[in-house]
Amino acid sequence: MSEKVYVVGVGMIPFAKPGTNTSYVDMGATAIRAALHDAGLRYEAIEQAYAGYVYGDSTCGQAMLYEVGLTGIPIVNVNNNCATGSTALFLARQAIACGAIDCALVVGVEQMSPGALKTVYTDRPAPLQRFADTMKSIQGFDDNAPRAAQFFGGAGQAYLDQYGIAPETFGRIAVKARRHAAHNPYAVFRTPLTLEEVMASPQVFGLMTRFQCCPPTCGAAAAVLCSKRFARWFKLDSRVAIAAQAMTTDRPESFDSGDMRKLVGYDMTATAVESVYAEAGVGPEDLDVVELHDCFTANELISYEALKLTPPGTAEKFILDGDNTYGGKIVTNPSGGLLSKGHPLGATGLAQCAELVWQLRGQAEQRQVEGARWGLQHNLGLGGACVVTLYQQQ
Repeated sequence: MSEKVYVVGVGMIPFAKPGTNTSYVDMGATAIRAALHDAGLRYEAIEQAYAGYVYGDSTCGQAMLYEVGLTGIPIVNVNNNCATGSTALFLARQAIACGAIDCALVVGVEQMSPGALKTVYTDRPAPLQRFADTMKSIQGFDDNAPRAAQFFGGAGQAYLDQYGIAPETFGRIAVKARRHAAHNPYAVFRTPLTLEEVMASPQVFGLMTRFQCCPPTCGAAAAVLCSKRFARWFKLDSRVAIAAQAMTTDRPESFDSGDMRKLVGYDMTATAVESVYAEAGVGPEDLDVVELHDCFTANELISYEALKLTPPGTAEKFILDGDNTYGGKIVTNPSGGLLSKGHPLGATGLAQCAELVWQLRGQAEQRQVEGARWGLQHNLGLGGACVVTLYQQQ
């Protein structure tokens, strides 16, 4: 790929609890218009569009985009579990980088229902059956606990068993998330929490209490990507470029290792980020800000090490030293992350993108990471897929 790709416009709507939002059509169209306004472009300038969502019928993308314009462009609908938004971003970036087009719009949206994630279709093989069977062979299965919490709670327990860290270490991540989200007008949970409140909240599974689990959320976010020549033609804000990007899926080790961390994507993350660092010629020491996939506090903790933010076995020290927040080494999830901003599955990857673009432009207001030049995005979905994207201030 020879074309450098720029993120010239981003937009999102405030995330909300299920039942308090408008329809996915309205949410998506609003986010699209916000991204176009931020870019200073009319919809007619867009050559292709990619729409990501998990819970919705076919061609939801058209339903959203038709509210903005009817230009006959290709519209691709994307569903890749929790990595849906960044998968759509990956496809749009590829199309521009290889020279097929000069400008694309990406939108992610989710209209969710209250409660834990559930299987929609029961009359056909479940896509996560291999994962569920592997988990059952490693740690058993609790019919009374949410499945996702069992996956990631088990991964957290595996880390604790190996390194002997305190259970409260996971809770500290939730405290940080709320502290960061307090300054984010788009976040669904902005009220600070104490460590005592996090640990005393109802147990969901194993180490994971309710405040250590991301909530079901409704929301939408969008981005406009383009080539360098397109940005010059239209005199667009090209301060933020995608310096490198990689997408990975599972290998045999995910299922054969007997390690819950590998089952939930540790190796997918490590492989993707190694590719990104190599492509960009930088390392974790160069990063200023990271938006990573904290669907549960356990996944944020193990992702610190998978992303090479801290060496293996040192995540607890990384947290206790405050190296994961303002004044430390790398500010992680200044938006509040999935834990506090919310996790509308299809929108999460684009919301992460928006936050990092604002950070690198210096537009993140009270959340601003001073002097931010490099931002890393990590978006993970069981099933599985992982997309890691590195943004650079130009």
